[in-house]
Amino acid sequence: MLAALRTYFHDKLPLSETQLEEIERLLTPRQLRKQEVLARQGEVARYGAFVVSGCLRSYVTDERQKEHILQFAPENWWISDQHSLTRHQPALFSIDALEDSEVLLFGDEFYTHFQTLGPEFQAFFYQLLQNSLVAMQRRLIGVLSVPAEARYQEFLLLYPTLAQRLPQRHIAAYLGITPESLSRIRGERARG
Repeated sequence: MLAALRTYFHDKLPLSETQLEEIERLLTPRQLRKQEVLARQGEVARYGAFVVSGCLRSYVTDERQKEHILQFAPENWWISDQHSLTRHQPALFSIDALEDSEVLLFGDEFYTHFQTLGPEFQAFFYQLLQNSLVAMQRRLIGVLSVPAEARYQEFLLLYPTLAQRLPQRHIAAYLGITPESLSRIRGERARG
């Protein structure tokens, strides 16, 4: 599993062997079964994850027990409730595995220690946070003001491998529409 992390960083940030070993010491390899919960809404999150294989999701459950998916995390994505993990506050959302998955878990010390490895790490971490913020802003604007068909197109661009891997109900929950509406959109796209 750690080889996947090395490949990820090799493509993003040139690291020495010592730096890679420092990062690896902060991570715990783990296999998650499909539907296994990593963090539960309302409880303090203990871990975030780097996804080696499989797919995780973050989601909130409303008072009617309806799930609203915030993010998918397929291979080479990071996922965590940073608020809960770093501040030891109740999690704002849940994280679970949509497929059997291999992950590298990290705890609250990861963010702090990662940034002490050098200025290039601070810049990289800042870029990850900035990308996350921009993605959430785009997502919020999309849900509030973009037609469902355009949101589905954006989903396909952001997660090109997931349309064939995930159940329609999960994609619909991400888009904020019913599975029937998603089926209609897919049918219209197929007819072209």
